[in-house]
Amino acid sequence: MSEHVYWVLEGLINPGKLDAFKALVEEMSAATKANEPGAVAYEWSLSPDGTKFHILEHYKNSAATATHIKNFGAHFAARFLGLVTPTYMNVYGTPNHEVREMLAGFGPSYYTHVAGFVR
Repeated sequence: MSEHVYWVLEGLINPGKLDAFKALVEEMSAATKANEPGAVAYEWSLSPDGTKFHILEHYKNSAATATHIKNFGAHFAARFLGLVTPTYMNVYGTPNHEVREMLAGFGPSYYTHVAGFVR
């Protein structure tokens, strides 16, 4: 079984905040790519009307996940949560207890691996 941890977070972009949201996620994406080698995927998507977002985040293991969450908390969380309203978070893989505690504020649902693979 893989040690990977990954999730999809969905949320609503607060009215009038789309441009600020786009600028912030560009900044977050660049910082994650430059400073977090354990990040496998970090992909933002918008609904056609620009009111909802999804992010797919994928990390090599719980240690890499914890690094990301700490960086997010220190540098981006306040601005991010001022621009959006998270609506759901589905978490997959094998997050350890520390990561589960760190994600608790998003009210995640956890899914257990049944079959398949990660390359």
